[in-house]
Amino acid sequence: MSAPPASPPIAKAPLPPPIPLTVRRFRTPKKNIPQTKIERDRILHFIRDYVERERPVPPLPQEDLIAHAQRIVSELKLDPIHRDYVGVLFSNELWRESLATIPYERRLLLMPKCLRVESKCPAPFDEFGLLCKQCGLCTIQDFQNEAERLGYAVLVAEGSAIVMSLIQTGKIEAIVGISCLPVLERTFPYVEAAAIPAVAVPLLQDDCIDTTVDIDWVWDYIHLTSEDKTRRLNLNALHDEVREWFTRKNIDVIMGAPDGHAEEISRNWLARAGKRWRPFLAVAVSQALRSNAEAPLTDTIKKIAVAVECFHKASLIHDDIEDGDDKRYDEPALHAEYGIPCALNAGDLLIGEGYRLLAEAGVPATALGAMIRIASEGQRELSRGQGMELEWQRSPKPLSVSQVLEIFRRKTAPAFSVALLLGAAHAGRLDEVEEALIAFSEALGIAYQIRDDLDDRAEDTNASSQAVHPNILEATARERFKGNMDEAAENVQMLLERYKEQSIRALQDLENANLKGLLRRIVGKMFNELQIKGWCREQEVKNGLVTL
Repeated sequence: MSAPPASPPIAKAPLPPPIPLTVRRFRTPKKNIPQTKIERDRILHFIRDYVERERPVPPLPQEDLIAHAQRIVSELKLDPIHRDYVGVLFSNELWRESLATIPYERRLLLMPKCLRVESKCPAPFDEFGLLCKQCGLCTIQDFQNEAERLGYAVLVAEGSAIVMSLIQTGKIEAIVGISCLPVLERTFPYVEAAAIPAVAVPLLQDDCIDTTVDIDWVWDYIHLTSEDKTRRLNLNALHDEVREWFTRKNIDVIMGAPDGHAEEISRNWLARAGKRWRPFLAVAVSQALRSNAEAPLTDTIKKIAVAVECFHKASLIHDDIEDGDDKRYDEPALHAEYGIPCALNAGDLLIGEGYRLLAEAGVPATALGAMIRIASEGQRELSRGQGMELEWQRSPKPLSVSQVLEIFRRKTAPAFSVALLLGAAHAGRLDEVEEALIAFSEALGIAYQIRDDLDDRAEDTNASSQAVHPNILEATARERFKGNMDEAAENVQMLLERYKEQSIRALQDLENANLKGLLRRIVGKMFNELQIKGWCREQEVKNGLVTL
């Protein structure tokens, strides 16, 4: 018998451009702005449901806006100091559907110059405002480039006169703005008089220097278009529905009655914990590519989604055995509970179940062939990535940042790719979106694993300096910060944001507005729901974002 082939060398991943060390740190929001991103998102989602329920028609006079804002504050039991902030978000949602109908080339993106890093910004000014030099130190460059690519007019300037003059030319029919609450309050009468769709994302500070903004919200409003039929799809409700499929009772309904002890073990494991991101992604892509994105979910997509989770949960069983991890979901890992032989068998069984579910889903033969190819290629790539990690564990040595990212790409990204591509194959649209979805899943998977490493650091700040797994924090600290883990953690957090952004940019060439819009929103949903504890909370306290 010939010797097995050597493991492939650890190649370099497409690392984003180095992040300038002059990028400012997160600053404390003013007291009249909710302090955390999670709280701001909670308020926004409540307001969207409120507008859907009450159906107010814009434009509303200021006194009516205030009345609605006070009611929302009361229903959410918020501090009354947040009333004006809530009023701005409420006004945005009133205009949201109207904004979606305005072509990009008839919109204006208005940004304040205080988004720049004032002490480092090289940009000059003219009579129209700041002339960005594309230095990469702030978000102005990214917002401007993307908006202009879509067709927007863009201004980086304060003041209502120039905006009103543009509106009066008839060339601007909608505004997406970024501003502080005091300026928004002063400009409301002008926007009300113009009676054109206008949304404004409030700055998190109003002291006119080095300000920040909820980036996900800005991207959402910039890209809003009526061509995206999923823009009103409730992603939280869809995710909740998918989660319901993984109760033990519903698993048996979808998969059929269990046969024997091995199937009982594997299905109990399938039902145990988990965010269900991968089956959710398969369902979301399928819905986005259907003719009716809000149509009821079929038994076929349920089987495909459960197959996706079978593959994922099998990989976790094997991963825990290979890595010697005795805990999963804060409970004993399957091999710690039943022993390694039973756990290996349960993992193998789940892989078989995944293929069985695909075969029995009832899709056309061409689509089924594509699904088998997708699942098998994903399994091979994940195993290659795990093989690289196991090779490293046999003889641990320092890895570079790019080497760690390559392991992430090969070990974590395939599961996301399988989910996305199976959803597209189910919808019969794989050929037109496959390339973009693969690029999207690579960036998404790397970002997800970076976030996991930050979580692990948060949960065990006293861990030894030598990581059990290839770790992006360890590599960054060693390569860029002389072993300083705190400085590395801040840099890795920015690297996470870069890969999130890279995932969104991978969608640029997609022609399907439904899929593009839905996946962009899913990125925000996935990373806003993931919460970093411990270290990140300490950083929030340190930066004044929360109090102990």
